[in-house]
Amino acid sequence: MREEDKLVRRMAAGDEAAAEALVARYYDEILRYCRWHAPTAALAEDATQETFLRFIRYAGRYEGRGKLRALLYQITRHTCIDMARRRWLDDVPLENAPEPICEDANFAEAQSRAALRELVRTLPEAQREIVLLRFAQDLTLREIAEITELPLRTVQSRLRAALKNLRTIYEKEAER
Repeated sequence: MREEDKLVRRMAAGDEAAAEALVARYYDEILRYCRWHAPTAALAEDATQETFLRFIRYAGRYEGRGKLRALLYQITRHTCIDMARRRWLDDVPLENAPEPICEDANFAEAQSRAALRELVRTLPEAQREIVLLRFAQDLTLREIAEITELPLRTVQSRLRAALKNLRTIYEKEAER
């Protein structure tokens, strides 16, 4: 059994130290993801805290198998969607986007991080979410498939299409 799974079991049994250890391990990563969806840092923090509250509330249902990270992102994704439905969240202004967006070589041609953020914002929502999870959060395609509840092939094709769209948009901008 993985250490994370043991911590979740201890947390489900009421061990506050285990809960604190799990939150400390994933807080910054989940907060960074929420910053992409929230218009302000305060709302991103609220979404992050709500994510962990939901996870702690339902920790007894966690089955283990080393998929805690994917489960946390799935909860976070649904939390952000719920908050957006309640009109707490709007589009993320560029000045509130987290830094750095990514360190991946596929984006090396971008002239600046701000230009890249603007390019990513032009993508359709389904593609944008996959690009953010892959490059801003550094998740594997398999983890993204679990989080988005999509088949792995669909995630792959959407990522490929998103990168193609980004390249096309960037080339048009560079010509100006």
